[in-house]
Amino acid sequence: MTPINGRDPERGSVTLELAVLTPALIMLLAALVLAGRLQVAASAVEHATAAAARAASIERTVDGARAAAQQTVDRETATSDLRCSSTVAQVDPSALAAPLGTAASVTVRASCTVTMADLAVPGLPGSRTLTAESTSAVDRYRTR
Repeated sequence: MTPINGRDPERGSVTLELAVLTPALIMLLAALVLAGRLQVAASAVEHATAAAARAASIERTVDGARAAAQQTVDRETATSDLRCSSTVAQVDPSALAAPLGTAASVTVRASCTVTMADLAVPGLPGSRTLTAESTSAVDRYRTR
């Protein structure tokens, strides 16, 4: 372009574009960080559920299986530095009542409610409930 009155008409446009785009890029980066943190937390809940299913499958009683599953979920989420405001481990104990010699498995469903402030930015409102389900085989020849 030809200068008007000796001045370049596009002077300062890069600075203006940068000032407009910077907040949008920062928000995009924050959204990516939040999505990554959510995925890591979901993976920790899945791992805790798998460990809880294994612990429950070793127990011989329904009450023992429920207690072992809950303790395992609590321990594993704490080890993963996941601060759950509430954790619930539900055990399907029908496999523990199966006759000796029958193939059976124990299923554990776990949920963990975490606040967004713990996952990403302090002060971020809201919470998210992460759930997972895992199954573990029960030894078919072990006494029940």
